[in-house]
Amino acid sequence: MSLRRDFIKIPLAIAAAGVLGLTGLPSIAQPLQLLNVSYDPTRELYVDFNAAFEKYWKAKTGQDVSIKQSHGGSGKQARSIIDGLDADVATLGLGGDTDSLVKHGGWVAPDWQKRLPNNSSPYTSTIVLVVRKGNPKGIKDWDDLARPGVSVITPNPKTSGGARWNYLAAWEFAKRKYGGDAKAKEFVAKVYGNVPVLDTGARGSTITFAQRGQGDVLIAWENEAFLLEKEFGAKFDVIAPSLSILAEPAVAVVDKNVDRKHTRAVAEEYLKYLYSEEGQDIIGRNFYRPAVSQKAQAKYAKQFAKLNLFTIDQAFGGWAKADQQHFADGGSFDQIFARK
Repeated sequence: MSLRRDFIKIPLAIAAAGVLGLTGLPSIAQPLQLLNVSYDPTRELYVDFNAAFEKYWKAKTGQDVSIKQSHGGSGKQARSIIDGLDADVATLGLGGDTDSLVKHGGWVAPDWQKRLPNNSSPYTSTIVLVVRKGNPKGIKDWDDLARPGVSVITPNPKTSGGARWNYLAAWEFAKRKYGGDAKAKEFVAKVYGNVPVLDTGARGSTITFAQRGQGDVLIAWENEAFLLEKEFGAKFDVIAPSLSILAEPAVAVVDKNVDRKHTRAVAEEYLKYLYSEEGQDIIGRNFYRPAVSQKAQAKYAKQFAKLNLFTIDQAFGGWAKADQQHFADGGSFDQIFARK
């Protein structure tokens, strides 16, 4: 399927809700339905993964299951669950968005991150730069994004998890290069001064850059960059910056919903299957970095650039602290954006 068609035509949902028998065990007579609420760039990953899981579940239980997908900016998706979107699982772009499901309504249990390996992150990614073929603006690293005359495409960190990874990667680069948070803030303000439009999610920014022809450089999830390169290889180049952030998207069962809908068993199995050898292979095939399978890591190692990566905990003291400092109302992003 063409990525150009996928960007616009791939459905925002692919199957919904779940039914178990009165015993709490799956009813063979009644097909199960599950809703995975995810962030923008995972569309292709979960189309592939869902087909594999549906076959696995049928072989294991004799029961049919269908999976629906919902996609958008990670923060916006979290808000939709809080507002009542009937998700069985949340596979959001960052742990902070999943934490919001704990804080605002108790949709997810506080111990969610301890339930699955690798802090409930079955795959990782990072942030790279995508430029137009031949790199006409000579962009080599983060500091080039602050130059006058360079148009930068990145989504809104108020609604997009990917945008927050972008923002923090640029911040930490500047903090290390120029010395301290004050200099980092000045640098990031210059970068956002070069941003002509803030889409609500990462896929929207990719469309703005690739299909609408806006911008000289796209700050992108690594997997989005690979998809662009695969689809439009003659039009774009991928730049690996000197420093980037280890993005650790998180997955969780939406406890309040699965207990009400009696879908906990299949929802938990669905997330566990992301850690299986088949799940990890699908992850690598879709340009995410497998988190736990050494076999999949070795198989797909050559497609990933070797980057100098830091974690959110190392640089910012975790998501709670980063959110408060940078993305809460009145935080550094609001202060910077108010200047535009």
